[in-house]
Amino acid sequence: MAEKQSYSVSRKSFFGLFLTTIMLFLLSWLFVSSTGRPRSFDRKSLPTLILPTVFQSSNGLSRTILASNETKRDGGGKVEEQGFQDKDGAMPCNGTVKEPLKIFMYDLDPEFHFRLLNWKPQGGRVWPDIRTEIPRYPGGLNLQHSVEYWLTLDLLTSEISDNPNNRVVIRVQNSSEADLIFVPFFSSLSYNRFSKARRHRKRSRNKVLQAKLVKFVTAQKEWKMSGGRDHIILAHHPNSMLYARMQLWPAVFILADFGSRQTLLFFQGSIYRKDGGYARQELFYLLKDEKDVHFSFGSIKKDGVNKASRGMHSSKFCLNIAGDTPSSNRLFDAIASHCVPVIISDDIELPYEDVLDYSEFCVFVRTSDAIKEKFLINLIRSISKKEWTQMWEKLKEVEPLFEYQYPAKDGNAVQMIWKELARKVPGVKMKINKSRRFSSTVVPQEDGGLRSIRAPNNFW
Repeated sequence: MAEKQSYSVSRKSFFGLFLTTIMLFLLSWLFVSSTGRPRSFDRKSLPTLILPTVFQSSNGLSRTILASNETKRDGGGKVEEQGFQDKDGAMPCNGTVKEPLKIFMYDLDPEFHFRLLNWKPQGGRVWPDIRTEIPRYPGGLNLQHSVEYWLTLDLLTSEISDNPNNRVVIRVQNSSEADLIFVPFFSSLSYNRFSKARRHRKRSRNKVLQAKLVKFVTAQKEWKMSGGRDHIILAHHPNSMLYARMQLWPAVFILADFGSRQTLLFFQGSIYRKDGGYARQELFYLLKDEKDVHFSFGSIKKDGVNKASRGMHSSKFCLNIAGDTPSSNRLFDAIASHCVPVIISDDIELPYEDVLDYSEFCVFVRTSDAIKEKFLINLIRSISKKEWTQMWEKLKEVEPLFEYQYPAKDGNAVQMIWKELARKVPGVKMKINKSRRFSSTVVPQEDGGLRSIRAPNNFW
């Protein structure tokens, strides 16, 4: 009996020694290479852990977050890596939080921006003190193309923000630290207010400002270093910056180029249009006698805006037809009214389309199809109540993305534009680097025309 116990103890001791030896071997293999140097450590070789990660923020504060290296499979067997992710789904490298977009903004003379709003600078100041005064932007149709005003205000706000690290964008004073260069010219307002030459003058104030802008910007060291490829130029109104666009063409342009409900389909606006607006006239004759379709002439005069808004709010679908240009505020009025847009335009380009699927809340129809007899109305009538409700719910979800606000809020139009610009930074830097391959100085070369992003018109 004693012999058996002794044998049992010896066997257990031997087994324990064996396990200890194996563990030491494995640990030495994991951390030390055959050369005696520490082996590179792969966290994936260990079981799934929730690891606290401490990182140093730019303001000197230390923060701790939880990160998982877990690998899981979805229902279809697809492997998904779980790691560091922000709320937008981005996965920063090395466990650090995503840096805000850094913008260097030229201190242009106030005649290019807030003086156009009748702001009078005191003591040589370039910018208003937005803590005490915010010059008001004019209402009415001017608000359709006010994006430059909102973006400029947001950059100025970033300098007085209590927590700049939580912002999507910040203004930097050193251009060498910037991702992009911002040119704060209120070009749409300049066109709307000053495009007509005064008496006894050959050029309008709008043309004079554009000429001054080109002269200033192209003389800056920042422009010369990149050939202008990292510069942001605002030309939101379709007719703004017409004289300066080609001289500044390597830059990134922000444009507007879209172009209980009893009523099935709604349209109110100018019917007889030239050039690209021929479809309106054709559709008028095709739809004017259709039941539960409102297709009539309308303008901004005699309370026309309010009448159109009421009509959109009481309709299931709202027509957005190409006019003289692809740009139209009607699309965004429809979104604000939660009226599913029916877009008839072959050339339309839409804001944020690299991250936003418009087919989830819009109906797209080619112009050639729309003007076929019964095609459009049959298409609209074939959309089930369930399909329409899904698009209607999506409209309510995306509506804030097209609203301008000050102060800017997370997920509104101002933030979306900054994020879209941030996504373009790698491509901008790649083009700049490629342009330096064969010379020490950058010579702008034609690469397909203006690069641009699409920004939404403001709502009435």
